[in-house]
Amino acid sequence: MTVLAIGLPAAAVGLPPAAVPSAASHVGHRTHHAPTAGDSAASEREQSILDADDARFFLTRVGFAPDAAELAQYVGLTRVQAVDTVLASARTEAVTPLPDWVLEPIPTRETRKAWTDDQRREAQRLRGQRYELLRAWWVREMLATPSPLTERMTLFWHNHFTSGQDKVQYPQQMALQNLLLRRNALGNFGELLHDVAKDPAMLQYLDGASNRKGKPNENFAREVMELFTLGEGHYSQRDVSEAARAYTGWSLDPDTQAYVWRSNQHDEGEKTVLGKTGPFDGDQVLDILLAQPETSTFVTTKLWREFVSDTPDPQSIAPIAARFRASRYDIKVALRGIFLSDAFWEDDHRGVLVKSPAEFVVGTLRAFDIGYENTAPFAAQIRTLGENLFYPPNVKGWPGGTTWINSSTLLARKQFVEQLFRATEAAGPLRTANLAGARIAASDAMSGMQTTAPLQRATAHAAQGGKGGVRFDIGTWLARYNTAPTARPGLSAELQLQHAVLPLTPVDAIETDSTAGAYLQALLMDPAYQLK
Repeated sequence: MTVLAIGLPAAAVGLPPAAVPSAASHVGHRTHHAPTAGDSAASEREQSILDADDARFFLTRVGFAPDAAELAQYVGLTRVQAVDTVLASARTEAVTPLPDWVLEPIPTRETRKAWTDDQRREAQRLRGQRYELLRAWWVREMLATPSPLTERMTLFWHNHFTSGQDKVQYPQQMALQNLLLRRNALGNFGELLHDVAKDPAMLQYLDGASNRKGKPNENFAREVMELFTLGEGHYSQRDVSEAARAYTGWSLDPDTQAYVWRSNQHDEGEKTVLGKTGPFDGDQVLDILLAQPETSTFVTTKLWREFVSDTPDPQSIAPIAARFRASRYDIKVALRGIFLSDAFWEDDHRGVLVKSPAEFVVGTLRAFDIGYENTAPFAAQIRTLGENLFYPPNVKGWPGGTTWINSSTLLARKQFVEQLFRATEAAGPLRTANLAGARIAASDAMSGMQTTAPLQRATAHAAQGGKGGVRFDIGTWLARYNTAPTARPGLSAELQLQHAVLPLTPVDAIETDSTAGAYLQALLMDPAYQLK
């Protein structure tokens, strides 16, 4: 398995395929030999002790790249202890307070009808501003959370149960959906499915609120089968049409935009969905979908692609999907099965997934203890790299994987690293991630909205002692490896730095006799840094 094979373009990397090392060639990396099959062998593997490489790989895969303190908590644990610790620490609520306006009521119909043209334009401006504030809030939560897996799963469900700014008029509704996804991120998939189906943002995004007796709208009925539960090929057009009739009557209050049930708009006739016939309502149809074995397989396969490999192994997935279904869709059961699978830990599956823009930016900031006050530039950077939070490209969400990398986004990722290293010279250390209690000021959040290089402005601001900048204390970070920014690291320090930041050997040659600062920057500029 080579770096180019997983999609980094040859032109961007600048090397022929033969010159790209495989994951197994990482200098000094410990090989995990597959033992013979059997329960006792599986138990032995689960009891394998994590060294620093294993712990860093695990934490990067299930969350964001860890800092030294987080890493230290996992070195020396067994695989099963590490997995259970991560799952047990999952949160259901954010540690970062939401902006106050999230609880503001939505303007009523009467209020909206009375608006002047100027007031309508102001409402649109405020809407855009608040969506930017919401993005900055979520990035702050990703940076501050003590449970990175919770945020990764919240993002996973955001991309699974897709809703977006283009059709959800009020950011308050997207914020509340985000809270719903986080609350159930590692809970029960069946409960999450039922709740999301009636979520106001979802009812707007997939036109469920306009679905009524005699004029059924099939958008939600189709997507709930194709994208949320069964997957393509496991339902017919008739199933979609009949299910759409079952969802009639699910609506929104025109003043509050909250979910309401309208019995006079519900089709009470018999429907036939996936071979089942009855006067079903929407919840009963969702239960029919959950009863299909294809649903557990479909969701487990998506989780496999998220955490293990872009090429799912049906034989490995099948027993995990079966346990997932038998647990009545306990998400932790599925995740535990995936995280303890042999495939998850295999050397051949290390360094084969591309970091999403959020993982790349947030992981870098967390791993290097980057100081910050304003998170809006980071949200803007994630957007520049192709992942505009709360605004997925279409109903299928972001395709992810190798599509994250092209010549433009790879260049933008390198520019992000360059900007961070310019921040090593910024004036005065800033507070780091201990900002959970701070509110996001609107003036700060707007400062990074329009720039194509969001950190450039923030870094310059910091250099002038301004608020909202970033700071990378590279000296303190390198001191852990007994070197300094201007020192010439020996071979041992170089290997330690490689293991600290890359999942495999650097693709590009690094200039000999580099200072430790230059060597670290070269590692972060290397194409292998895009992988996990």
